[in-house]
Amino acid sequence: MKILVVSDTHGKHSNLEKVVERETPFDLMIHLGDAEGQEDYIQELAGCPLEVVAGNNDFFSALPREKELRIGAYKILITHGHYYYVSAGIEDIKKEASARNFDIVMFGHTHRPVIDYGKDIIAINPGSLSYPRQEGKQPSYIVMDIDADRKAHFEIRYL
Repeated sequence: MKILVVSDTHGKHSNLEKVVERETPFDLMIHLGDAEGQEDYIQELAGCPLEVVAGNNDFFSALPREKELRIGAYKILITHGHYYYVSAGIEDIKKEASARNFDIVMFGHTHRPVIDYGKDIIAINPGSLSYPRQEGKQPSYIVMDIDADRKAHFEIRYL
């Protein structure tokens, strides 16, 4: 199973369109917030199931601030991350996810990609396709693959 994980597109879709074209086919897209009212367009573009949560710039959105997903053998928390102060570090969000018995937590908000394999929890952030903030400022996303043994593998990819 191939899952495309993106965040912080902020209504700018040219890079998302390139990623979808590059990565098709995939089975699920996860958008971790700041879609800025463009969920319907993103759903149409994905052409597969879409899971999306509200970000701090999703004003007046009816989207939930977090969701629980089951993918393969994994219990996954998806959230934008700003309620867990991820700009100051990821320890709080990892502790929260671990305390709630999640295996994986996915978040955005910082516009910086990360894959953190902790003792109890895997924390991932795909960065931003529209406004990257990491060194080099390359638009980024994550591809999650579930292999035949039901094990998750993650890779940060750049445009």
